[in-house]
Amino acid sequence: MRQCADDLEKSGQLIRIKTEVDPNLEIAEIHRRIFDAKGPALLFEKIKGSPFQAISNIYGTYDRTDFIFRKTLDKVKKVTELKADPANFFKNPLRYASAPFTALTALPRKAIFSKPSKYGQTTIDQLPLIKSWPMDGGAFVTLPQVFTLPPDNDSMMQSNLGMYRIQLSGNEYSLNEEIGLHYQIHRGIGVHHEAYNRTDKPFKASIFIGGPPSHAFSAIMPMPEGLSELTFAGMLAGRSFRYFKDNQGHIVSADADFVITGTIQKGIKKPEGPFGDHLGYYSLEHEFPFMKVDRVYHRKNPLWHFTVVGRPPQEDSSFGYLIHKLVEALTPGEFPGLKEINAVDAAGVHPLLIAIGSERYMPFRERKPEEILTIANRILGSGQTSLAKFLFIAADGDSDRLNTHDTGHYFEHFLERVDWTRDLHFQTKTTIDTLDYSGTGWNAGSKVVIACCGDPIRTLATEKPTIESLPTHISGAAMVQKGILALSSSAFDNYVNAKTEMDTLDHHLRQSDLSGIAMVIVCDDADFIAATHNNYLWATFTRANPSHDIYGVDAFTEFKHWGCRGPIIIDARIKPHHAPELVTDPEISDRVDRLFDKGGELAGII
Repeated sequence: MRQCADDLEKSGQLIRIKTEVDPNLEIAEIHRRIFDAKGPALLFEKIKGSPFQAISNIYGTYDRTDFIFRKTLDKVKKVTELKADPANFFKNPLRYASAPFTALTALPRKAIFSKPSKYGQTTIDQLPLIKSWPMDGGAFVTLPQVFTLPPDNDSMMQSNLGMYRIQLSGNEYSLNEEIGLHYQIHRGIGVHHEAYNRTDKPFKASIFIGGPPSHAFSAIMPMPEGLSELTFAGMLAGRSFRYFKDNQGHIVSADADFVITGTIQKGIKKPEGPFGDHLGYYSLEHEFPFMKVDRVYHRKNPLWHFTVVGRPPQEDSSFGYLIHKLVEALTPGEFPGLKEINAVDAAGVHPLLIAIGSERYMPFRERKPEEILTIANRILGSGQTSLAKFLFIAADGDSDRLNTHDTGHYFEHFLERVDWTRDLHFQTKTTIDTLDYSGTGWNAGSKVVIACCGDPIRTLATEKPTIESLPTHISGAAMVQKGILALSSSAFDNYVNAKTEMDTLDHHLRQSDLSGIAMVIVCDDADFIAATHNNYLWATFTRANPSHDIYGVDAFTEFKHWGCRGPIIIDARIKPHHAPELVTDPEISDRVDRLFDKGGELAGII
């Protein structure tokens, strides 16, 4: 990590902050402002209460992310292309000649010369205890690499390296002795935890912070079957993941800046959180496993690598960007018939997935969603994509311009073609993302697949329609984009009253010509929803539970299929059971203002 910092500094992509900064909210506020301005990486030289320096925002722009991995990214892409189709080697042997060597030399290996005695030791209270948001339960590690092995298995190829947030202080944790672990459904560490529960073996774990930038990224990378996170980390770093075992039996990364070792407690939990998370809301306090701390190692002159998460986009958005670049070639093998997929970052990733798939089932008759529904079922039945709440899937071939990364045009294309009487497919009482509080309980909610195929069936309106009258709970209207109308409403109370409000709204809307409107968003502030495309994506899809919050003009149920003959209505108001939105502390904002004002150390940076 120190070498990465030097590299970025030499190329003018990093600044040092010499003023002492407070890890309690202040350092995070500085990071957010620099990130929002697409500014440089940040090296904090003096952190109150800690002898260690810290670094953030190294992945702050896509260009900088590409720069960091400029020597290895193309090599890794070649390996994934061969993984997707081994026949590629024979089609272009010159391009892929180095790929086997890249993979073999990246295999994890024991470090011969790096021993624990060469590492210093410290305690949790000496680390940069960074708290990002006012309601956070304490300080967290935001870029941890949590390493575990299954019971009675020392094979590094069977290990799991995952990014599961770590709470260092607060709540009921005994400082220096215990830390919290938050891991969600569909995570590899859960498989190991379950296996240890069936044994009397201690569940040992190691948490790595820092090291080569590829190591943090590998912990979040959805790995293809048969390729370990450690091998991937080695490929992207350009050298093997090196490790050794300390005298307590813990695996220690020889390249990490910090390593926390300990034993995850089986059968007992402690409250973890709240934590301001990447959906733009707090994930609330829940009971999770915790770890008894054995040792805290650090290398010479280490850098505490951290980020600040919040409403997207944030620095971790670059992870999604990089994942897309690397796994694009693997998509057809994992999801036959799928052309493109995008877990929309601006909507918090899991709440909204948009896709393009092949439609080849009946090429000799009228085009309608058939094969793309099969593809959608495959998406919702696979790993992390199974957490999608809203899945929009369009058919390939209806437009040459269509792609999943131009979300504005994608929705325009989609709303021109979708048939609300036919194209809505719900799953109720199912699992959703742990961080999504829009559902009926923790991890509980619903999903909807919305598919479109064929020629346009409507011309989308560009201006607000003339509506004869609106119910008293509606106070304003704004056009979001072509075909999407937002309506400001009184605050949500409960679902019984909401049903009455939507029935009343339906009655009023039926009296007007809405032929150019395909979607109506009922919200707390229509002007906010309409102000930016990202506002629409974020507020609509993070705040709606499909089974409870989708209504429609002239709706009907036919043999258990629900549809509507007029526009779909999504109730995207904030609900009483939702988690609080992330809001900065005014006092901290004022304090940080002085650093950026004339005469402050950061004056002129943004």
